[in-house]
This record gives sequence, structure tokens and C-alpha cells, in this order.
Amino acid sequence: MITKPKVVCFGEVLWDVFPSYKKIGGAPLNVACRMQSLGMETSLISAVGNDQLGNGILDFLRKNGVNTSYIQQLKDRPTSEVEVFLDQGGSASYTIKENVAWDFIEFNEDLKQHAETSDCVLFGSLSCRNETSHATLQQLLKHAKYKVFDVNLRPPHYTHDGIWNLMNAADLIKMNDEEILEVINYKLLKNSDLKNSIQYISQQTKTNTICITCGAEGAILYHENAFYEHPGFKVKTQDTVGAGDSFLAALVSQLLQAVNPKDALAFACAMGALVASEEGANPIIPKEKVEALLRFGGAST
Repeated sequence: MITKPKVVCFGEVLWDVFPSYKKIGGAPLNVACRMQSLGMETSLISAVGNDQLGNGILDFLRKNGVNTSYIQQLKDRPTSEVEVFLDQGGSASYTIKENVAWDFIEFNEDLKQHAETSDCVLFGSLSCRNETSHATLQQLLKHAKYKVFDVNLRPPHYTHDGIWNLMNAADLIKMNDEEILEVINYKLLKNSDLKNSIQYISQQTKTNTICITCGAEGAILYHENAFYEHPGFKVKTQDTVGAGDSFLAALVSQLLQAVNPKDALAFACAMGALVASEEGANPIIPKEKVEALLRFGGAST
């Protein structure tokens, strides 16, 4: 068993700008911070501008124990800001500006060696919207031991063929129930139920582990030809920003430590629910709080 897995998160780091405040975010950053809090040794491969916002992100990550040695600071590109809109239920939508620093992550030998010596490389689809960062990721994936793909669709910043190509590169795929519907509809399998859709994707991509989150209804995990389901936990939602990222961080951290899939899924559902019950993407959630929620309900199958 790996005692302290080394995890690399690749992609966007940014400021989420809400109507009355802004917070640091980006799916890879959220995952890295949560995995670090869960005892993983995490680092980020990304880029920020040589500006106050970029320095703020670097300071935040260092305070949270995340290795920032592989974050490039660019003089000619700004640090990313994303406008966030919340509906009455707390669900978020985003306006993501282009040609920002993380669109231009340059490949180099140090990044390659870092990917080679890490236990896991985790990436999403948004970071592939620009050819520079996309090409860098493709190079890194050639050298990664274990590859986790967070589908994380953000229109118009992806193509369906691109998503399928990234799924083909992954060892673990995570998406939500709306995303798998879009992905499977692209293959004209509109009448396929959820489990059949998951098995189809597994067969087509030769991916042994696929996880689908279903919002308040929990999640389903397909791992080595077996299904595991969890109904989720009922909490009062503040906002959903970052809840899926923390879910993924918790799931991967558990699987990397050889926790059985049923317990790993329950732990991830508890973490995601607790994050949704608080404001922003990176609230402090002690592991003891997750374990307390697990003791008080949420049967899994």
C-alpha cells in the first residue's frame, strides 16, 4: 500500500468572482487542496500572471501545503478570473474568459520528470481548450502512472471528439449525471440507462473505473466490473461550487490508499455534501467531520 501518494493536478487556477465577493478556485486547484488536507502529497501544474491575483493564488496554495514549484508565472498573460452566477438552489454557472495564463502552460523536462515520479496525474477538459496547454497535457499523460479525468464540461470550451479522446487516455473517469447524458448522446445511444451507459464507456475507452455523481441523489461507481451505489447525504446547501471537486479528491485519495470501493464512495459522498453545505469551493472540512457524517446515515450498496 502507498502510505502517502504523490498526486499532480493539471490545469486551471483562478479567482471565482461572485456578485458580492471573490474566492480562489479552479477544479484542479480545489482537488489539490482537498487531497492535501486528506494526507496526500499534492502539487499543481498550471500558470498564473505576474500580477497581484497570481501572487494571491500562490500564497493561498502554499498556506494550504500544496507544492507550487510547477506553476509557471507569465509576464504577458493575466491571472484567470471567472464570473460565477448562482441560481436559487445554489447551483452555479460560469463565464470563463479566454487567453489567460493557464491556457499557456508550457511543456518542459521538469514537468515530465514530475509526472513520471508521481503516483497519479489528475486533469480536466477545460484546460484543453487552448492548444498550448492541451499539447503539454498530452505529453505528460505519456509518462503518467495513473491518470484521472474529471470531465467537467464547460460550454463552449470543448468538443465531443476531444472529450472521448481524453477519456481514452484515462484510468479513472468522473463526470456528473448531466455530463454522461451528453457524452453518451453524442454516440446516438439516447435510450441507454445509466449503468449501460457507464459500461459502454468503459468498454469503448478500456477504462476500469468510472464514477458518476448525481447531485443530491448521491453517486454510482463502476470499478473493475462491479457497481457500487450511495444515495448521498441530506444537507442544507449553501452553494455547489467545488463540491464535485472535493468529492473527486476524496474518492481518489481513498482508492490510492487501497480503501475498498464501497467505503471510498461513501467517504466521497460525505465530503461532497459537507462542502456543498458551506460557502465557496474550499471550506475547511476536517476528516473527523466526514467520519462523523458517515456514522449517522447514508447506506450504500
